[in-house]
Amino acid sequence: MSRIRAGELDVHVQRLAPDVPLDGDAPVVVCVHGLLTDSLASYYFTLGPAFAERGLDVLMYDLRGHGRTTRPESGYQLERFVDDLVAVLDACGVTRPVHVVGNSFGASVAFGLAAARPDRVASVVVIEGEPPTPEWTRHMADGLADAKNRLAVDEVIEWIEANHGAHTARLSKAANKILQTTTIAEDIPRSATIAPDLSAVRCPVFAVFGGDSGLAAQVPHFETHLARCRCVVLPGQGHSVLVERTAEVIELVFGWVRDTSRPPARAR
Repeated sequence: MSRIRAGELDVHVQRLAPDVPLDGDAPVVVCVHGLLTDSLASYYFTLGPAFAERGLDVLMYDLRGHGRTTRPESGYQLERFVDDLVAVLDACGVTRPVHVVGNSFGASVAFGLAAARPDRVASVVVIEGEPPTPEWTRHMADGLADAKNRLAVDEVIEWIEANHGAHTARLSKAANKILQTTTIAEDIPRSATIAPDLSAVRCPVFAVFGGDSGLAAQVPHFETHLARCRCVVLPGQGHSVLVERTAEVIELVFGWVRDTSRPPARAR
């Protein structure tokens, strides 16, 4: 475990350096986790070690308010998460463009960084996420308000434990604590957004969706508006792509990062 000072926060980070860097110069992959019930652990036990074994330089961190990172009472607009990511990169001495892998809300952070700081991003990898457009803020407002109300009810937590187990119930309690002790539910819907045509995103984008989650409906929009984009839909899969289809995600994302990092072949 390591904690670094990044801007106003003490941030919990884990970095897995490869024993043998890919192509002699390991691409840097930054993993950004989801909201409320998530932390860097979801990557530490899935993609992180596998990527490092294959020659990638992997950086994982807990978002503000999550895991072992500082939990301020306010300041949870998306642009603050983006600023935090830049501060983490600076504190870790990462100066070249990185591949940002974002799961769920983490994908919105990745898109936000690509739009605000294109110089810091080699590519964006979306795992079951959305770009932070005005429509996204409406989705987030509804979902966060509902979670803030429901998770405060003891009977709801008891139902979660009975139907999904003690571990999920503990995560739900932790999510409720964030919701009740911070302004996250109010701040995120007030975030700065990007245009629906995604014109602010100019880097390559790779998106992986579960066919049953609903987010796969974005594929035509992505393919129409993003100049360099590849989308993969996993049939019969819901939102939990990262933990339920880990082996496939490792292969897909590693292949993308490897191929995107290599310079194009010269014409003969």
